[in-house]
Amino acid sequence: MASVTLKNLSKYFPGSELPAVDNVDLEIKDREFLVLVGPSGCGKSTTLRMVAGLEDITKGIIEIGGRVVNDVAPKDRDIAMVFQNYALYPHMTVYKNMAFGLKLRRFPKDEIHARVMDAAKLLGIEDYLERKPKALSGGQRQRVAVGRAIVRKPQVFLFDEPLSNLDAKLRVQMRNEISKLHARLQTTMIYVTHDQVEAMTMGDRIVVMKDGVIQQMDDPISLYDVPHNKFVAGFIGSPPMNFMEGTIEEDGGHMYFNEGHFRMRVPKEKAAALREAKFDRNNVTLGVRPEDFYDPDFIRTSDREELQEMIARVEIVEPMGAETFLYLTTDRSPIVARVDSHVQAEIDEDKPLLVNMKKSHFFAPGELGERLA
Repeated sequence: MASVTLKNLSKYFPGSELPAVDNVDLEIKDREFLVLVGPSGCGKSTTLRMVAGLEDITKGIIEIGGRVVNDVAPKDRDIAMVFQNYALYPHMTVYKNMAFGLKLRRFPKDEIHARVMDAAKLLGIEDYLERKPKALSGGQRQRVAVGRAIVRKPQVFLFDEPLSNLDAKLRVQMRNEISKLHARLQTTMIYVTHDQVEAMTMGDRIVVMKDGVIQQMDDPISLYDVPHNKFVAGFIGSPPMNFMEGTIEEDGGHMYFNEGHFRMRVPKEKAAALREAKFDRNNVTLGVRPEDFYDPDFIRTSDREELQEMIARVEIVEPMGAETFLYLTTDRSPIVARVDSHVQAEIDEDKPLLVNMKKSHFFAPGELGERLA
């Protein structure tokens, strides 16, 4: 097993003045499951490919197990990579696909057989060993691709969006399988995805990237509860956090957020933090998670003293079974509220909602506006 360290890692592609990866510093602990997440083009796959040795480094240092591997060939880095498109040999059986890498390294036949059978048993693909990839489903092919990596017994596993070609139900099943696999193998794993649900459910720690820069690195709950900036707050969470632009006002010893269509009192703790922060009172962003809106008739929170009322017009109602998503607008701010499934709402209705201001967030202006409170 091994830790992975990235020091001032950067990558410029020919003809581009902007870096694809910009001075990334990252310490991945031994046996950790670390997820790189972000929108397309944020540099997460490029970072992974540099660790694998499939992409040249413009500057910086990569260490695997304490060894600098900048000039080490991919095959000698003791890593195994699982790709998005499986990359199986179509003319080979599952058994031969899994054994091929070991055969190239001239492992004894008995050891190859033992490793392949152990991996097949672990992944539940023993019955498919004599089939060829075209006779397998997408989920089965992905298991074979993972099995081919497992038989190598590498120091580090690298996953590059391995579930993006699967349907929704199979994605859930496979992400559970990969999480179980990490628990059993206790190996360092680096996993790249654009799906924040995958990131939240799988990672010990999550690295959120944008434009080649790390925006925040934290455990899933801290990332959700205490986002460092507006980008992270909006990227993590499904549905994403709601943002409302407005101003801060002082009135009668209390602080208020004024959106233009409504005004809500700011809790004392957050008001104190806002007073300490240096910000433009005429331009501040309020962030509220969808689950922190309540219908007045269906309040399920002990923080009633922090509930502030607002009114928004209903545009779409989406019953989800256990809950309902309400898509609303104040004319200035689009809002998504996740409410009790029994809440009644009609299109074009002016709907009163209660907002849990104790769980709200305040950000400075701009896409990367820092968290103020």
